[in-house]
Amino acid sequence: MNYRIDNLQYCKWSREVFEINREAGLDAVHVTVVYHEDFDEFLERTKEWDEHFKNNSDLIFLGKTYEDIIKAKKEKKTAIFFGFQNCSPIEDDINLVEKVQQLGCRFMQLTYNNQSLLATGCYEQKDSGVTNFGKEVIKEMNRVGVVIDMSHSAQQSTLDAIELSEKPIAITHANPSFWHEAKRNKSNEVLKSLAQSGGMLGLSLYAHHLKDSTNCKLESFCEMVAKTVDIMGSKNVGIGSDLCLNQPDSVVEWMRNGTWAKATNYGEGSKDKPGFPDQPNWFLDARGFANIEKGLLKVGFDEEETNNILGNNWFNFYKNIN
Repeated sequence: MNYRIDNLQYCKWSREVFEINREAGLDAVHVTVVYHEDFDEFLERTKEWDEHFKNNSDLIFLGKTYEDIIKAKKEKKTAIFFGFQNCSPIEDDINLVEKVQQLGCRFMQLTYNNQSLLATGCYEQKDSGVTNFGKEVIKEMNRVGVVIDMSHSAQQSTLDAIELSEKPIAITHANPSFWHEAKRNKSNEVLKSLAQSGGMLGLSLYAHHLKDSTNCKLESFCEMVAKTVDIMGSKNVGIGSDLCLNQPDSVVEWMRNGTWAKATNYGEGSKDKPGFPDQPNWFLDARGFANIEKGLLKVGFDEEETNNILGNNWFNFYKNIN
């Protein structure tokens, strides 16, 4: 059985988007439900998702284990897995880790760009690594079954998390820095350490993290995938598109500034990038998975390797979420 999984989307959720994901054949999508929200605000987000599940029950349902991906495949639906791009909902209370897990959270970034109570973000000048609180939270996330996500984290913090976690971690949406230098893209050292620990890298289609941005060629992206597989192996790479379909540009300000800055502050390297960039024409939405499939086969991946990258690797990773 082959699965199609996009392990990161943050779209303006609607029936149209759910239909697009089904047309793309996605059996599972890891969705961002929180950026900077506290615990109470996270509860509001879950209520919004309850409405999505109620009104689109023919297309989606809340996923909690890998068995839900199997169910989605059989029922021709998409299992939705909740994730946080920041640790804000657990505030400074380690007991909230278990509570957010009980409410469906399966992935949580230790930080989003900035220093958090748990770790250092990729936009900070100094990377002090995972904090004392972060070490305790990693233990608790391992215990209850929430995956540590280091997509927006600085290098030392990422390496610390890989070493500290008893379970494989994920970088759900980022690309290698050897292909394109961006603060959030990852070094070969991180890629090797991630793979050696059994972790997963979700390759991003967000234009700011692509070589040549919106003008990135499919061939270039697929050649990058091949070189990444040379470093990490074919079992540790998947897709985490970071799609933000139909989101207004004001959402970028929320993502980058949250509640910590009053003035618009896009961060170093983003000052000339105030809005959402256009997607490459071969990945306008999740239906672009079909183009990636063709591109991977063209650069020399066989059918099994291609299917692994497009979903089976993530499916196997989800088996460790419990």
